[in-house]
Formats: sequence, C-alpha cells, structure tokens
Amino acid sequence: MKDQIVEQVIDLANKKGVEAEVFYVTSQDTPIEFGNNRLKSLETKASEGIALRVIADHKLGFASSTDLTRLADLVDAAVATAEIGDPVEFDFTQDVNSVEPKSDYQPPSTEKLVEVGEDLINQVHQYNPEILVDVSFHSGTSQVKLATTTNVYTEQNSRSLSASISGNLVRGEDFLQAYAYEVTRDQVPDYQAILQKLILKYQQAEGKASIKSGTYPVLFTPSAVASTMGRMFGTIFSGQSVVQKASPLTDKLGEKIADQRISVFEDPSLGVSACEFDDEGVPTNKKNLIDQGIVKQFYWDRRWAARQGIKSSGNGFRGGISRPSPSLANICMSPGQTSVADLIAGMDEGIIVDQVLGAGQSNILAGEFSVNIDLGYKVEQGKIVGRVKDTMVAGNIFEAFCNLVDLSDRPEWVGSSAYVPHILFAQLGVAARQ
Repeated sequence: MKDQIVEQVIDLANKKGVEAEVFYVTSQDTPIEFGNNRLKSLETKASEGIALRVIADHKLGFASSTDLTRLADLVDAAVATAEIGDPVEFDFTQDVNSVEPKSDYQPPSTEKLVEVGEDLINQVHQYNPEILVDVSFHSGTSQVKLATTTNVYTEQNSRSLSASISGNLVRGEDFLQAYAYEVTRDQVPDYQAILQKLILKYQQAEGKASIKSGTYPVLFTPSAVASTMGRMFGTIFSGQSVVQKASPLTDKLGEKIADQRISVFEDPSLGVSACEFDDEGVPTNKKNLIDQGIVKQFYWDRRWAARQGIKSSGNGFRGGISRPSPSLANICMSPGQTSVADLIAGMDEGIIVDQVLGAGQSNILAGEFSVNIDLGYKVEQGKIVGRVKDTMVAGNIFEAFCNLVDLSDRPEWVGSSAYVPHILFAQLGVAARQ
C-alpha cells in the first residue's frame, strides 16, 4: 500500500500542475549506553520527515519539513522557491515501482543488550581492571519512501544494530584510548570478536616504542584505510567534482594511476547500506572506479549527470530530508594475497596505523593526506614492539598506490560504509616528535 501522506503530497502537487518528487523517511533508534563502566542511558528516539522537490515553469523548487500536519504549506513553500529557483537541467525518474519487503529479523531486547554490555565490561576488567569502559548499542529501523508525479513509487526498509566498545586507560599523563565496533543489518554483531579486537589493541600497546622521522613501510589497518582514504575516493570520483574540474582524475579515464593490484569499487548489494535504488528512484549497480590500477568510471546523481550529458549511475543519496547529491553506498577494495601476520613479519622497521585523529590535514583534491596517529604501533624485525605516540604519517595517495608491498587477503567491514583490507605501503613519510 502506498503511504497516505506521500499520496496526499502528490495529489496536492498535481492540483497545482507541477511535477513533484516526494522523499519520506521515518526512523527509530534505541541507544543503550554505558559510560565509565556503568549503564548511562536508555532512550528511544523517533523521527520522520519529508523532502519535496518540484518542477514548476521549468524551474526547480525545494522544501522540507518534519511537521506532517501542514502538507499544503510544504507544497506551497516548494512552489514558491521554484519561482526564484534555477532552471532545471534534469527530469525526475519515471515509471518505477518497487516495494522491498520488511525483514522478519527481530533485534535483541533492551534487557538482553544491557546484559551483553555488562558482560563485555566484566571481560575487559578481567584483562585489566584499570580500564574505564564505554559500551554502546544502537538498535535502529528506517523506512524510506519515494514517489513522483511521474509514476514512481519505491519503498526500502532496514533494521540495523551497532555495537561499540571503547576503553580509556589513564596512567599519569598517559592516556590510551582504544575502540572496536561492528554494524550489522538483520543479524547480531559478533560481540566476542569486537571484545578480542579491543583487548588485542591494548596488548599490542603495552610496550612503549619510538621512531625517528623519515620514510618507512607503513601498514594501514582497515579502520585507518577507511578514515584516511574513504572520503578521498568519495570526493575524487564524484561526478560533481568531475564537472567542476576539481577532481585530479577528470581527464584520466582509462589511465593507469595505481599498482595493478588496486581495484576500488562500489557494490550496493553488500553490507548494511545495501539498496536496490538510490534516493531519486534510480536503480543501483556495482561500479568499478579503479580496476587493476586503471580509472574506469565516476559516479553520478541526476543533476550532475545531466550537466555532463549522461545518465545517473544511481548515486543520488541524501542525508536525512535534504536534497540528493552524488554519494556512494559503500567503498570496497579487492583484497591481496598475503595474511596480515605475514605482512607484519615482512617489515624490518616501520609502523602500523590503526586509529587516526579526525580526518587529518589533507588536500583531498590533490590526493595528499597527512594524519596524526591516535593509536599506532612500531614494528621491528617483523614483530610489534609497542605503541608509538606523537607521530604523523603523510603521503600522496597516487604515489603510495604505485609503491605498494601488498594488501591483506581478507577485507573487513568498517562501520557500514567501507569494506577494505589492510594495506602495506613500501614508503611513506613519518614525522615523530622526539
């Protein structure tokens, strides 16, 4: 059944003689949070809203609202903005009808998650009772409906559960904060795997190590790959960057820019953010952005594709009730041939970057990155000898991807948006404060 609210907006737009695209989203999130070893909050939050685009007299208008009792006002506002809007360069999607069935999956009860949280804290304290532990779970549902006056109706549903555990170990003026997390869709996270990942970080950080500034082999964990390079890939392959000639890859389609072992792609059939349609009703599909080192394609929403004279690639996504813009459902990288243990064993002297502070001081459009290490380790003669502090890693993504040792043989999900392996670069700049 089509949603009554969505149908009402379509009817109001039809009566005004304008084309309309109605994007309705409703979500519910139940966070269960422990702070400093104790249960802190339990509260369910719900939200719903509509984003409306209209085409009136060949101009584009937009309005959004979380007040669904005043739908006529919403339509009036969108039409009013069209009067002063830009000439429209594209049409709304036409003739699509698809309703994704709701999942039968039932997430664990709040009581069960509280029990799991208390158990995780106890297990961390069995390793070290001095660690202050935070645990959080977010059990969420969302439903997105898209309808147009051009015979489109799509409905997509999802249930997700995230589990994160972090610890803070304070010794004098030394703070060691480590975290591990997993986001799942229609299944329970592997709590023990998250716990073991956190404890391993503390074990590897037990020793103190130092490194002199210079160039060294640097191993990025999947978390560091996603933090440092995920946003960069999202920017330089965006159709918007290409049209604006801001991407360094604008004129490099078909050119080799990386080692042939590097393949970067989007696969909207995988992971928590899997979707059959984007937020403009365009079917999604797998895209090879870099295939064996060669730039293969960019990604597009309807607006920027129209400016380029091509079709949308199904990448018009929104953050809440906003306008769509070019975005990726996820970033994936093909794995290599070597185990993580063997990658480390092959390092004579170098560092492992795991957690980084912020997104770093990066000139994304030049492919340059510079990250402060939040949690990283020194490797000597193939063994992790301890934690490095006050250290920064910098390089150029294109040079780094041409100067590769190998990628690990197993990719890992980082949250809901990246599925990437460990990557060992032969040489990156390391700056350490002595």
